[in-house]
Amino acid sequence: MRRKKLIFIIPAAIAGCVLFAWIGGEVVMRLWNCLLPTLFGLRLITFWQALGLLALCRILFGGLGLGGGSRRSRFRRRMAERWEQMTPEEREKFRQSFRGRCGSFEPPEVKPTA
Repeated sequence: MRRKKLIFIIPAAIAGCVLFAWIGGEVVMRLWNCLLPTLFGLRLITFWQALGLLALCRILFGGLGLGGGSRRSRFRRRMAERWEQMTPEEREKFRQSFRGRCGSFEPPEVKPTA
């Protein structure tokens, strides 16, 4: 039963990935070719260059999507849990040690202009 289900899911997943890549490449190519040559004098790009650009942006800015959720959000959630478990004395000690390593943040003073 489970094997029959996989026979249909795997080709559908592959087709979905190909469709997503094709649509994404087309959108990037058309946006680039409509906007950037006119605005900045850049040259036109092909579909394959657009697909490469899409993949590069995904790697640089979106991660690879592995592990579910970003590392930053997991780190923040874990730190929030630890913070909630600290006593007020432990929190102040943590603040002091953080200031010792990173310095305290003081907003810059606004100097009036005369």
